[in-house]
Amino acid sequence: MAELVEMYRRELGWAGELRRKEADWAYIESRPEPLRTALGILVETGDLWYAAALTGVDLEGLNEERIRARIPIVVV
Repeated sequence: MAELVEMYRRELGWAGELRRKEADWAYIESRPEPLRTALGILVETGDLWYAAALTGVDLEGLNEERIRARIPIVVV
């Protein structure tokens, strides 16, 4: 069980690194608040719904911005 948890943690870490590396940070920084914060949360967590709910940004609009910001969806 501990091995499985550790493997999952590594995968989550890898996914976060990939999102941070691939994201267009200049685009993200150019967006107004609260969209900028929502995109930052999305990069860190990979959870579109959580980022939208936490910041009050429309889920569909955030997903469109995710595409423009080149933030990949990573399935772990």
